[in-house]
Amino acid sequence: MTGPPADPNAHPPVVEWGDRHPAKAQLRNSVWQSLKDSGAALRDPVGHIPHFAGAEAAAEQLAALPIWQQAQVVKCNPDRPQAPVRLRALQDGKRLYMAVPRLTRRQCFVELDPATLQRQGIPFKQVAAMRQALIHGRLVSFDEMQPIDLVVVGSVAATDAGGRTGKGAGFADLELALLQQFNLLKPDTQIITTIHPLQRVASDQLPVEPHDWPLDWVITPDGAIATHHTFPKPAGIDWAAVQPDQYRKIPILRALREERLADQESD
Repeated sequence: MTGPPADPNAHPPVVEWGDRHPAKAQLRNSVWQSLKDSGAALRDPVGHIPHFAGAEAAAEQLAALPIWQQAQVVKCNPDRPQAPVRLRALQDGKRLYMAVPRLTRRQCFVELDPATLQRQGIPFKQVAAMRQALIHGRLVSFDEMQPIDLVVVGSVAATDAGGRTGKGAGFADLELALLQQFNLLKPDTQIITTIHPLQRVASDQLPVEPHDWPLDWVITPDGAIATHHTFPKPAGIDWAAVQPDQYRKIPILRALREERLADQESD
């Protein structure tokens, strides 16, 4: 499990704000190429959270864990490879939150309540798809959300020690920081990813940095790996790291910054 060798000729993927960590960019390109070469990717993975063969089996592995069975409220990313996880959450009667892609709305999460969907006659499989979730789900603000028991994030690569990287724009870490900022993560909230085995890389290829949210579990179609990490989780939003383009494109960040500035002026 050393991870595929990096391709020095690979072109960097196009992501929302570009990549701010060249070593992670190189690793992502390597993983994407490996998935393409092996046929494990169900569509071109470059620039995406890879849609991989075995995503349904990975969701089943997750559903077999006691932490899943005990969870009542789940947050899941909107990417296609985690659609089976979203479907299983609804089938198991869990309240599901999904981030609006790129956090482009002030109410930047969608709530899917299984009981409400059943009353409306909307099939769970239909709303497990991201676009349908945005149509039939309820946009909610943070003060309307319930504390989250379990978070599922998409990954391009992950390690058994708890490291992960997504596409490079930092959405997953930002979503978690926002949830933490609004006290919606419990001390024991578990952070999980589902990936193809080719996306597992050695720990020294993907170290956990202070701003990273470490994984508690890495799930593949073949099984579940508890990371047993000892890394501290970020306390909330690292305002010094927020970029000007993020303020421009993410309404909730603008609103929170204005509140902070108003508080500072009143002190």
